Amino acid sequence: MATRKYSAGRLATAAALALLTAAGAAMAARQRRAEEARLQERRLELEELAIRRKALAHQQRMQWELLARAIDDPSLAAVIDTWDKSIPAERRRQFFYANAWYVHLFHLYRAGLLDREELYRHLREFFQSPVFREYWEASQHMRASLNEASEEAQLGRMVDGLVRDLDDADTDEWWVVGDPPTD
Repeated sequence: MATRKYSAGRLATAAALALLTAAGAAMAARQRRAEEARLQERRLELEELAIRRKALAHQQRMQWELLARAIDDPSLAAVIDTWDKSIPAERRRQFFYANAWYVHLFHLYRAGLLDREELYRHLREFFQSPVFREYWEASQHMRASLNEASEEAQLGRMVDGLVRDLDDADTDEWWVVGDPPTD
């Protein structure tokens, strides 16, 4: 009887051990599948990001190409020229060029190649140009049409604040004016 109990106990222990081993193996396999799924999801996210960046770069090249044509040919510029017609044609061409620089910096920011602070610092330098300042003022009506919640509108408000800070500054050391935002 004692032998039978001992044998039954050993069998029960062996069975329990086998169940634990099987459960552990199943859990490990489930964890591996979950980790593989997470890795696959991350790979897809990175591929999507790469495709988005490539599309943004293509869009920027196309925008520059179109804008360059408008700058070079006033008859093409007339298609997109929404500037006040009292502004001389040469100045409007300069505005197109200033816009190209602003859009270039904006796209560098959107692509993650500049952070908000770096964008601010570059723009602070651009606003040392009277033509760039005049462009910004003249394009106010264009920014007013943006969705207020859009990233572009938010950056426009940041730049408006920068311009006010530059105008109000009591120093010729423009490179220290304003508080660059931190991401």
